[in-house]
Amino acid sequence: MPSVSRFARREAKLTFAETPQHDLLSLRWPQPPQNILLVQKRNAPTTTEALKEFSQHIHDAYPNINVLLEPDTADELHREIPFPIYTAADGRDATNDLSALGQKVDLTATFGGDGTILRASSLFSKAVSVPPILSFSMGTLGFLGEWKFAEFKRAFREVYMSGAGAGDRTQILESDAAPGEPALQFEDIRSDTPTAGGGPAGWSSIRGKSLGKTRGARILLRNRLRVAIETSGTTFISSGCVTRGSPTIHAMNEIIIHRGATPHLAHISIFIGGRFLTEAVADGMIISTPTGSTAYSLSSGGSIIHPLVDSLCLTPICPRSLSFRPLVLPASTPVTLKLSEQDNRGREVEVSIDGVRQKEGLKVGGEIRVVGEEIQRDKNGWRGGVPCVMRGGGERGEDGGWVGGLNGLLKFNHPFGEEG
Repeated sequence: MPSVSRFARREAKLTFAETPQHDLLSLRWPQPPQNILLVQKRNAPTTTEALKEFSQHIHDAYPNINVLLEPDTADELHREIPFPIYTAADGRDATNDLSALGQKVDLTATFGGDGTILRASSLFSKAVSVPPILSFSMGTLGFLGEWKFAEFKRAFREVYMSGAGAGDRTQILESDAAPGEPALQFEDIRSDTPTAGGGPAGWSSIRGKSLGKTRGARILLRNRLRVAIETSGTTFISSGCVTRGSPTIHAMNEIIIHRGATPHLAHISIFIGGRFLTEAVADGMIISTPTGSTAYSLSSGGSIIHPLVDSLCLTPICPRSLSFRPLVLPASTPVTLKLSEQDNRGREVEVSIDGVRQKEGLKVGGEIRVVGEEIQRDKNGWRGGVPCVMRGGGERGEDGGWVGGLNGLLKFNHPFGEEG
C-alpha cells in the first residue's frame, strides 16, 4: 500500500475565525480537505465496522478525498475495503512518514474513546501544527468524544463544508466577522478544475446548500504540554534517544512519573519558574493540561479545569504529606521535576506521556522540563494546540459539551443513594 509520503505538502493553511457569539473558533478551510486520517480503537469489532462504513461513505460521496489508515489497520482491512487506501507509514521509513503527517493530513477522524483521541494526537506529537480532530464516541467513557457515530454523515459534511460560501467560485467566503470588519480571504477553487478521477472538484461537487456563516464547524483549541526529558546531557524524547536541541514532544493529556514496581516512594524535587518549591515524597507526580485534568489527575485528587482555561495542573500521586495539595499554574510557567540524587532508594522511575509508557525512564539526577505550548495568533492564523471539532452547541450545548460531560459521565456532585 502506498504511504503518506506520496502526497504533496499542503501549501495553503487552514484558519480559525473568532466568533462573537461564543468562545469557540470557527473552522475555515482555504480549500476543500483532501487527505483524511482514520484512527480506530484497536481490537474492537464495532469500531472496525464503523471505520469501514465511514470509509465507504467518504469514497462514495467525496471521491476527491484520500483515506489514510494506520499501518496495522491498513494491513488488516485493505482486502475488505474495495477502493484504494493509504497508510500513514510504509515501514521502510516510518519515522519520516509519521513526521510528515502534520504537513499532509488535513483532517483526522477517530472511532473509539478518549484513548483513541490521545493516540491520534500523539501521531503529531512532534509537529507544531495539528490537523482538526473529528471524534466519534465509541469507547468506554468518551468524555472527549463529541459525536455519536449515527451522526457521522452530518458531522463530516459540516466539517467538510466549513468555510464554503454559496458557491466555491467566490474568492471571499462568508465569515463570522463583525459588521465593518474585513471578511477572511481564501484561495479561489474553481468548480471546473479536473481531478484525478475525472469528476468535479471543490465544494461544488457536493450536493446541497452551503452551511453559511453561522454554520461553520466549531473548534476548541485544546492546550498541549511541551516536554523534554534529560539525563546526563542527553535528551530522551518519546521512545527514542536524540541529541540535545531536538524538537520537543507534545502531550495533549499529561506526563506522569511513577515509582513503578519498586516499593519505595520517590523523592522528587519540584521547581516552578526556575525556583525551588519543595521535595515531594510520593508515588509520583502528574503534570496535566486542562484536557487531562479529568483523567489520572482527577483520580489523584486534582482539580477539574475547563479546557478554555490556559493553565496546567501539578498533582501528586499518593504523597506522604497530607499538606501537599494540587496546584493550578499558568500554562506559561516552566515546571521542572528532578529525581533527587540522595534519598532515592529506587534509582529510576517510570515515565508515561499520554498513557504511553516510555522506553527510557527517569534516572537519579535526571529531570523533566514541562511548559504549556503557546497558542498564538499571527498573520497566518492560529498556531499551537489540538483543534477539536465540537458539536453545534459547543461547550454550552444542552445535550453535550463540558458541563454535560461532568453531569452525565462523571456524575459531578451526584447524591449518594440515587440511581442514574
